[in-house]
Amino acid sequence: MKTLQLKPGKEKPVRRFHPWIFSGAIQNLATKEIADGELVKVADHRGNYLATGHFHNGSISVQILTFREESIDNHFWNQKLKSAFDYRHTLSLPAPDRTTCYRLVHAEGDGLPGLVVDVYGEVAVVQCHSIGMHRSIDQIAEAILNVGNGEISAIYDKSSETLPANYAAPLANGFIRGEANPEPVLENGIRFHVDWVSGQKTGFFLDQRNNRELIEPYCEAKRVLNCFSYSGGFSIYALKGGARLVHSVDASDKAISWCDRNVEMNFPGMDAHKSFVEDTLKFLKSCEQYDVVVVDPPAYAKSFAKRHKAVQGYKRLNAAAMKKVAPGGVMFTFSCSRVVDRALFYNTIVAAALEAGRQVRVMHHLSQSPDHPVNLYHSEGAYLKGLAVQVL
Repeated sequence: MKTLQLKPGKEKPVRRFHPWIFSGAIQNLATKEIADGELVKVADHRGNYLATGHFHNGSISVQILTFREESIDNHFWNQKLKSAFDYRHTLSLPAPDRTTCYRLVHAEGDGLPGLVVDVYGEVAVVQCHSIGMHRSIDQIAEAILNVGNGEISAIYDKSSETLPANYAAPLANGFIRGEANPEPVLENGIRFHVDWVSGQKTGFFLDQRNNRELIEPYCEAKRVLNCFSYSGGFSIYALKGGARLVHSVDASDKAISWCDRNVEMNFPGMDAHKSFVEDTLKFLKSCEQYDVVVVDPPAYAKSFAKRHKAVQGYKRLNAAAMKKVAPGGVMFTFSCSRVVDRALFYNTIVAAALEAGRQVRVMHHLSQSPDHPVNLYHSEGAYLKGLAVQVL
């Protein structure tokens, strides 16, 4: 295993257990011939061991797997996956009669940067975001089966769209252990069809589970608009809460078909729901007012270079949405852009309220569900932020 030495003073973030090492901190990067995905040791400028991780030739040069000198072998993967399972069990996940879909591995939050594993019933869907993780996918799969106490019977690799293009070109998504047909899963007692093959991410946005449940009591006898509805998560909770009308809006025809399917599966024959295949901003220009509005857009920015433009987009979107909230109504609004932190998002909603000319009070500060844990030393992991507000 090759060793990368850091420049003097650049070891401080590592000693504070931050799991990333940036290229500018490495003293001898230009002199090493290291392949993307290769395991490397990291040392301070005196040669003292600091960490071991996966190398990638980019701004984040090393994603750290361990701060101890240990082998990255089957024992390592078994221990990491056992820790992940144990933590979910403390959250009562899975709960066979209530919730059978959850996140098993949340990258840095579980000490495994570059790895996401979501569970749908007995199927684990793996997404590797680094070459190093994907090169270990067989060991990861075996560890999931070894320590999962029979909870998982099949493993699906959905990494081709999340890996660098040159590495991913020959890859194909598919089952790498076992096989299974999609079956409805439960989330807080509600049934959802999840398409992990062609759906976004791993098939469902599990990070919103707690926020979806939170909206339910606000919807009784209310008119609800769910913007960027995808497969209808918030819409179905609103219907469960007794909404008299729910409108779901998404630009994707496929997403709306999933939404309609999930509504029919949970509320067969109900006529309180209507879906629209349309751009959200366009829809907001001509729609009526609603008592409850949900605004959950995709990430507007994935780099700091695009952050300013993203903030302007969030402000414009939220101002348009606030104008469509009936006086005294409630709006749930979110951003999943990692580069837009909580303070910036809050200030953007303030700017949107000013532009809309509405008085607004904050009801809830929202975040991702606890099966998406945040490493205390890696604040970047708190990517989902949101507010529930009353618009007067």
